[in-house]
Amino acid sequence: MSESAEKDLYAILGASPSDSVQQLKHRYQQLALLYHPDRLGGVCSSEAESGLRKFIEIDAAWRILEDHNTRREYDLQRRAKELKQDWPVDSTVCLEDMTWDQDHSVYTYCCRCGGEFTITEEEVDETQKRRHQKDDEEEEGERGGVVVCCDTCSLSVYVTSSLHTKAQKLKCQ
Repeated sequence: MSESAEKDLYAILGASPSDSVQQLKHRYQQLALLYHPDRLGGVCSSEAESGLRKFIEIDAAWRILEDHNTRREYDLQRRAKELKQDWPVDSTVCLEDMTWDQDHSVYTYCCRCGGEFTITEEEVDETQKRRHQKDDEEEEGERGGVVVCCDTCSLSVYVTSSLHTKAQKLKCQ
């Protein structure tokens, strides 16, 4: 999956991360019909070889994105890569100041543009786990954080969380 991680699997399928599995499947099927080796039998060998490589790339992208777990893992890796970019951070927000949306299982915070900053409970947990693995000798009150982008504009915030408070909130839910 290391070569796939370098390429945008959604772009390979001509899709977007917000597309449903059914939409991704439809795109995959369309592209598979175009590039399947059986369909390229009458073309010259260099075109057939190029088509075969394209088909293998399309098939590999579909194999990752069709499964909920591998797609989630890919999306997390993709997001982590995006967040490593030097994006300007507009402000720092405490997780405790964000609103918990029980229906969607996300924390939200309103942006000044009218959009929202959202972070899932899983993302908070992943950040917390990485932080614990990085340094097991931290004090309980240490703050860890993650950069979250607005869903509408280009602003981003650094969301911090008191590890002790977060653990208590999760126990109460």
